Amino acid sequence: MTKSTFKDFMYSLGSFSAGLLGQTVSTVAIYFYVDIMKVPAKMISLVMFFYGIWNAINDPLFGQISDTTVTRWGRRIPYVALFTLPMCVAFALLWMPPYPAGAEKALFWWYFVVMFLFDGFFTIVVLNWTALFPEMYPDLEDRARISALRQVLGIIGMIFGVALPFVIADKFSWKFMGILFGIMGLVTMYASLLGSKEKPEFFKQQGLPFKDALRETFVNKSFLTYVIPGMLVQYTFVALLAVVPFYAEYVLKANELQKTLFLGVLFVMAIPFSLVWSKIISKIGAKKSFTYACVFFSVCLLPFLVAQNYIHGIVIAVFLSFGLAGLLVLLDVLIADVVDEDEVKTGFRREGMYFGVNGFMIRLGVSMNAIIMGWILNVSGYNPHLEVQPDSALWGMRVLMAVVPIAAMVLSLAIFRHYPLEGENLAQVREKLNEIRKKQVDQPNDSSPVTPNLDS
Repeated sequence: MTKSTFKDFMYSLGSFSAGLLGQTVSTVAIYFYVDIMKVPAKMISLVMFFYGIWNAINDPLFGQISDTTVTRWGRRIPYVALFTLPMCVAFALLWMPPYPAGAEKALFWWYFVVMFLFDGFFTIVVLNWTALFPEMYPDLEDRARISALRQVLGIIGMIFGVALPFVIADKFSWKFMGILFGIMGLVTMYASLLGSKEKPEFFKQQGLPFKDALRETFVNKSFLTYVIPGMLVQYTFVALLAVVPFYAEYVLKANELQKTLFLGVLFVMAIPFSLVWSKIISKIGAKKSFTYACVFFSVCLLPFLVAQNYIHGIVIAVFLSFGLAGLLVLLDVLIADVVDEDEVKTGFRREGMYFGVNGFMIRLGVSMNAIIMGWILNVSGYNPHLEVQPDSALWGMRVLMAVVPIAAMVLSLAIFRHYPLEGENLAQVREKLNEIRKKQVDQPNDSSPVTPNLDS
């Protein structure tokens, strides 16, 4: 392993930490407090309501703070170094409430406070770690390669977060699981700092004021034609994960082990496919690759309308994972190009704001899924108290697995076709960015924006 390869791998380890902790909380936390700790579901729903409001604020806010931070150690790395430990401590505390099961009010407030702390620390750490990516890897080939490596490690972390919590808790305890995963997240995120580096030319960058930063972000055509399709793509991922347990049990007649294997195949097969997509992106570019991945993913969803058994589901999942891998890799590559274009326009590197707003849009997609899924299950006649669902409910599940995500992908493609960063346009951005970098080398003490042009 070369020095460069080692640093790339170490940086990418942060994706394992984010996938492990984030997926465990998303998958298991509500179950733990409702089913194990006996907190009424309506109280947990109240937490999630305020949690959604908090998330609407903290992603862009923390992104702006990161963009405008001035320290001798950089804009991003100090936040990762300072807040990784509190993030992992808060994660562990989620699984060790100091109150017995059934102490509803006390557990409610424990979950409320600790969940908000964890999410705040998680946002700060992951946003800043992610924001290093476009700065560290300006070349398309490197971006495709590192994005694929990040997704591989992130998927492994997600698999751990989905498959292991119940096993570990059953053999040891929920407290043990929380501490173990917290330590794993701590070690891998700190290890990522060994491969992380910021460019000195951005250490003293003051950045745009918050109002201007928001305006420039939301009027950026490249970003808008990326972030809305990106939200729709992320929606399909969340929708599939949420619907699979219902679809596999009632439509495919799968048992609990088979449901787990279904999701396992989908994500495990995405690991080698991610590496394949890194080569495809390097050869044909990000925009064409995203279009092909969307089309392939959509076509592979169609068989869910007619699948009859568990074997059918597994075969579909294998093909679907190829499109899934491509989309996961491409989302980071595309937003990196948006950040580059924005620097050419404004003279500032604003990864934090762009990744922050992007994170907010992803959470919006998650909320959208909860609304759509709940409505379709309700109108189709799904009854959780029935072991055998009516035919209308089964068709509702087929619609949620195929028709709704395909519609989201079609809308995504319709918007993304206007994404301008390809061919000559992208070449011009990279040429101008090279000129900016040369000027920064020639004038290392000049911390002012190189090409401020906010009205262009």
